[in-house]
Amino acid sequence: MTPETLAEKVLSAAAAAFNAAGLDASLLPATTAVERPRNPEHGDYASTLALQVAKKAGTNPRQLAERIAAELTGDSGIAKVELAGPGFLNITLAAGAAGEIAGSIVAQGPRYGTNTAMAGERVNLEFVSANPTGPVHLGGTRWAAVGNALARTMEASGADVVQEYYFNDAGAQIDRFAESLYAAAQGRPVPEDGYAGAYIDDIAQAIVDRNPEVLEGPNPQTVFRTQGIELMFDDIKKSLADFGVEFDVYFNERDLHDEGALDAALETLAKAGHVYEKDGATWLRTSTFGDDKDRPLKKSDGAWTYFAADCAYYLDKRKRGFEHVILVLGADHHGYVGRMKAMVQCFGDDADRLEILIGQFVNLVRDGKPVRMSKRAGTVVTLDDIIEQLGVDATRYALARYSMDTSIDLDIDQWTKHSSDNPVYYVQYAHSRISSIIRNAAEQGIILGGTYNASKLTHEREVDLLKALAEFPKVVAGAAELREVHRIARYAEDLAGAYHRFYNACRVIPRADETFTDTNLARLWLVEATRVTLKNALHMLGVSAPDRM
Repeated sequence: MTPETLAEKVLSAAAAAFNAAGLDASLLPATTAVERPRNPEHGDYASTLALQVAKKAGTNPRQLAERIAAELTGDSGIAKVELAGPGFLNITLAAGAAGEIAGSIVAQGPRYGTNTAMAGERVNLEFVSANPTGPVHLGGTRWAAVGNALARTMEASGADVVQEYYFNDAGAQIDRFAESLYAAAQGRPVPEDGYAGAYIDDIAQAIVDRNPEVLEGPNPQTVFRTQGIELMFDDIKKSLADFGVEFDVYFNERDLHDEGALDAALETLAKAGHVYEKDGATWLRTSTFGDDKDRPLKKSDGAWTYFAADCAYYLDKRKRGFEHVILVLGADHHGYVGRMKAMVQCFGDDADRLEILIGQFVNLVRDGKPVRMSKRAGTVVTLDDIIEQLGVDATRYALARYSMDTSIDLDIDQWTKHSSDNPVYYVQYAHSRISSIIRNAAEQGIILGGTYNASKLTHEREVDLLKALAEFPKVVAGAAELREVHRIARYAEDLAGAYHRFYNACRVIPRADETFTDTNLARLWLVEATRVTLKNALHMLGVSAPDRM
């Protein structure tokens, strides 16, 4: 029996109790939940439903809990129901009911953990969106890991998610990039405010190789700008793809300018009465909606601002049918939140249509000291650098394992260890260990099939593992709702720990001189259910689940 199934039984019992007592059953919520009590002696699950609805129904919560308990007691899957305090229900499942979850998990396979918490939501999730002026740096790598894991988790919760990369190919930083490439191709130092690093030399040389006469041509800077952006962005996309992150949409800022989207956004905002002229510039009155000051859309010289492009881009997303827009940004964008929320309201939308997730910085360390800057980028550690040091799995897991609002010091030595000190190794090893058991069983002619006697799973470690397995859909739903993918990683570690403790206490495959029993078969189903759940959790983080290590 899953927690969701038990919660439905509690709600059904409450409805029966209401009807028997002549109470209005429409006062009951549409759904309820059960929780695992901190003290195992208090049962397998606890419900506070009686406490939640008693006052509204005009009845005593403990008396209502007694009625609900009486209705539940007749259920064959429930061993006992005990009352505690003013109206808590502590529920202990029958052994067979508790063990049934293993069979359900195996039957569901890759679908286990999916839920409908976000069903019907169409979400545009934008992350990374680094300017095409250099390789993806360590901070962008964190947003790639977290953003992609968040997309997977929200999709597992029923949402329709489009992963989007905003390709900023317009503006002064692109001019400086082109000037840096042109200077490098001529053998001159890059401009003081330009870009440096071996990648600049590499791209400049690639452009010259493509166009041998470019330096003598009529518009060399145009060539370096156009082809430099193309080559740099190809490099960025390849690095991300090697990291397991490929976007559904790559959106070019230049398209907004070329298609008149900025003019259209300005017209929409003006019709709403939020635009005014001052000192020769065009302004958006964002202070009306809590921004600390109004924001310019056009400068006095007629040039568009970056904020104007932000407005046009948001409006474009809304026209594409996204009810919910999420941006994943670094800590240096904290001041961005107020103006963007105000802009959304200037368009007539609720502020919460746009959700901005701000994350903190990452440092790569060895022996307690920061790793020196990249040879290729010149000033920062890049995505390719960290993959070279840690590998894709460890990097993705490590970056998704911590809350976004926490700064991270990634210790190279820890994340490359083949021991339980390395969290990703600890989880992957549990999956590998189970795969080995399943292979050994198959070699002895023992395969999962038919049914098993779930009531055989009564050992303390078996029960603990069953309870941990049953929590996975709730963990996934919570991670999606709260935008906290680190919950998936921490759950995987807890589940691996519960499995390792079970493995040390309970023999799954009997010794050569022992008989294979119903208990062994039940345990085989249990370990396969654990393998499925670990694999599903790792998949949501974009991490592999190896069968051998």
